[in-house]
Amino acid sequence: MMLKIKRVPTLVSNFQKDEADDIAARGAGCGRNCLRNCCLPGSKLPLYAFKNLSSGKSVADETKEPPVDFLESLLLGEWEDRQQKGLFRYDVTACETKVIPGEYGFVAQLNEGRHLKKRPTEFRVDKVLQPFDGSKFNFTKVGQEELLFQFEASEEDEVQLYPDAPIDPEKSPSVVAINVSPIEYGHVLLIPKVLECLPQRIDRDSFLLALHMAAEAANPYFRLGYNSLGAFATINHLHFQAYYLAVQFPIEKAPTQKITVTDAGVKISEMLNYPVRGLVFEGGNTLDDLANVVSNSCICLQENNIPYNVLISDSGRRIFLLPQCYAEKQALGEVSPELLDTQVNPAVWEISGHMVLKRKEDYEGATEANAWRLLAEVSLSEARFQEVTALIFEAIGLSVEENDHTLEGSPEDLDVTPPQEIDGLNTHSTMVPV
Repeated sequence: MMLKIKRVPTLVSNFQKDEADDIAARGAGCGRNCLRNCCLPGSKLPLYAFKNLSSGKSVADETKEPPVDFLESLLLGEWEDRQQKGLFRYDVTACETKVIPGEYGFVAQLNEGRHLKKRPTEFRVDKVLQPFDGSKFNFTKVGQEELLFQFEASEEDEVQLYPDAPIDPEKSPSVVAINVSPIEYGHVLLIPKVLECLPQRIDRDSFLLALHMAAEAANPYFRLGYNSLGAFATINHLHFQAYYLAVQFPIEKAPTQKITVTDAGVKISEMLNYPVRGLVFEGGNTLDDLANVVSNSCICLQENNIPYNVLISDSGRRIFLLPQCYAEKQALGEVSPELLDTQVNPAVWEISGHMVLKRKEDYEGATEANAWRLLAEVSLSEARFQEVTALIFEAIGLSVEENDHTLEGSPEDLDVTPPQEIDGLNTHSTMVPV
């Protein structure tokens, strides 16, 4: 099945401004209009303040009645504005995309320009935790024209939008920016506390912010992803990625088996019948509870130098945590030349089933078996995955007994959740079958 981009009505004119006049009014700075002290004084950017719900609210409460579709409208409107201004390295809307026939429906995209124009990695790939290095590329060096809006908690119990809010260096705002090497329509970056220059490592506050963004979007086709160092992050400055893709990801279709439920109401499951082994986190008595359990799990992996990817799915209701070892296998010469020749770096989107292919021959010959074979190389072995799961459970305070989830017995004896279907759409579709 072929897919094509469907452009959507967006709110653009209310939030656009003449950047040239803005820059001239406050001085030239270094001339790059960057996010450092030379150019920052006097800078303004729209501020989207999400509803500051109490810690007594759950993810379900946050997404049940989305306030307005302003986040998506603002995001897509500003993104299209930057596209019209030629700020992207290539036109992602011209990339061919198709659903690969098969049980899971892997999505293949032919993106021949991305590996040629994408910024190269500037750090070691064998260490998950590395200090921030201001001499390397980081997001304080981007032009302010790449920023879309600030994203912060509202001081009131309601969503607020300030079209022309000052950028306050003292508060180090969290911002949403375009990904100049996009892999899909509306591809953006969420950069928590951008001016604090945090390295690429998840903490509780940054993960909670990402969950808020997913919940505010209130669209199951809008997902956030995270790549650790060693799992194909290319910039060591804390950031999440996000975009719209109006098909269900294969990983979202995989059945899961419940392992346990924490005291805070977070259900932890193991994925079944998928080429990459991973854990799925759902629920929680509050949004904070879910953020705490998942972020503590990520911190455990970071501190044990285990590369990993995270997918935030279903408007923040389901979190996939995916430890991986592909870069390690590459370094040890354990990946076949045939797979290496594809030049595919299996990060969060590829692991989720959106295969970004760089050669036409791979795109034209894409099959579910080929996708499965690549992703199987990403996965930890069963024995190693159980070791890593035990480390995580210890870190989040679960006993070994609570982690006893043997697969013995008949299927009816197992607490298995079948593949989930996305429904209840109330917002835009950005890609549609033809």
